[in-house]
Amino acid sequence: MSKRPADDNENGGIALKKGERPEKPDFDDEVGEFEDEFEDEYESEDEILEAGVDGRPDEEREADEKAEAMDVDQQTFIVGRNKLEPGQTLSPDLSTYEMLHALSTPWPCLSFDIVKDNLGDNRKTYPATMYAVAGTQADNKREKENQLMVMKFSGLSRMEREHDEDSSDDEDEDADPILESASIPLTSTTNRIRAHQTPASDSSRPPITLTASMTEAGQVLIHDVTPHLASFDTPGTVITPQQNKPLSTLRMHKSEGYAVDWSPLVSTGKLVTGDNNGMIYVTTRTGGEGWATDSRPLTGHTGSVEELQWSPSEKNVFASASSDGTIRVWDVRSKSRTAALTVQVSETDVNVMSWSHQTSHLLASGADDGVWAVWDLRQWKPNTASSAPSKPTPVASFNFHKEQITSVEWHPTDDSIVAVAAGDDTLTLWDLAVELDDEESKDTGGVSEVPPQLLFVHYMKKAKELHWHPQIPGCVIGTGEAFNVFKTISV
Repeated sequence: MSKRPADDNENGGIALKKGERPEKPDFDDEVGEFEDEFEDEYESEDEILEAGVDGRPDEEREADEKAEAMDVDQQTFIVGRNKLEPGQTLSPDLSTYEMLHALSTPWPCLSFDIVKDNLGDNRKTYPATMYAVAGTQADNKREKENQLMVMKFSGLSRMEREHDEDSSDDEDEDADPILESASIPLTSTTNRIRAHQTPASDSSRPPITLTASMTEAGQVLIHDVTPHLASFDTPGTVITPQQNKPLSTLRMHKSEGYAVDWSPLVSTGKLVTGDNNGMIYVTTRTGGEGWATDSRPLTGHTGSVEELQWSPSEKNVFASASSDGTIRVWDVRSKSRTAALTVQVSETDVNVMSWSHQTSHLLASGADDGVWAVWDLRQWKPNTASSAPSKPTPVASFNFHKEQITSVEWHPTDDSIVAVAAGDDTLTLWDLAVELDDEESKDTGGVSEVPPQLLFVHYMKKAKELHWHPQIPGCVIGTGEAFNVFKTISV
């Protein structure tokens, strides 16, 4: 999004060629007496100072500047806030992207997750390749067409640049994007899906990739999608019906749910899931291929559990976000099965949450009123027997979005960068390292209510979920009506 209009060139917008200078006017050799044609315009120096730098009083000039700023604000189209007129469409400014692709699936996907691969970390070469898993949302009365999609995105080329002569010689960089999929049939919409990798017993083999899917039917399905991923790079591979069956189907939830997360610190597999009844269960992989769920739910939320995230630094701790407006922090070792911390972070539903993996005391939340915020867990006080939920002050809070926040995620290596998706059809990137002063806390480039921390706005219809790619710096993938894969020139 261009925030500032380009300045007009001097000299009437006409550039001077190299080596040219404006011609000096000719003067007569004999210069007569100079006549000051303005000598009677001001009677005293006091009058000149009162008039200001441009001949007008300062108050008049400042009023005009404020009016001009308002005109700029009214003329600036803000994606997600201003409405398109009939017949209008939005087109991205391609010069702001390093990579931009849209890829469609048979049905929209509410949720997806990135699968780490063996192609290397910190990748910057093109065309890019990546792997992901997703669950579809088929139309009503066509639920049997739902799928768990294991996907390979390839041929993701860099944007062409007219001045980039080196890239034009590389034919591979101009490849067309390709989406390959190996699908597992499902009979219900997938509300949320998360992937987890555990090392193979043979170190020469790739890791085992598991998925956990929270379905609309209230079940949690655990699949091994390792053979599906291998099939993309092994021609002739046939996936058997047995390989499409779930390793386990968990049925402890009595209602559907949207919250599921794998512990990043338990390689064998430890899962936490939550439902619309406010119940949270912990499931652990046992010896062999078994899965054991603690039958005692963790309770306390008075609304649905919308999001769950394990701590990146403590293997027994996780956080939950709920439609009751609270975030709670739990220790699975607690015999009371109640939360250790309870904080009221919104007067509306708290839809999403992200725990920083770089700075583990920072937590980001997104709510139904369009506000997303950053919290310092060191400021949260433990619960007491009779205490009501505390209401701490967030480290930062933004109400730029005017519809519900649907996804929020910290950058995997930079704890000052956050990506946010919202129901206003936008996906935004933010830089929390930008410091504020009183003059610029609400305005950017003459446009009101656009915080300076806002780096980028990407238009994405019906944006539902986003993730940073952990191995391709700055690459963001989002799901909505289609998948968008992009990388901006600013991150």
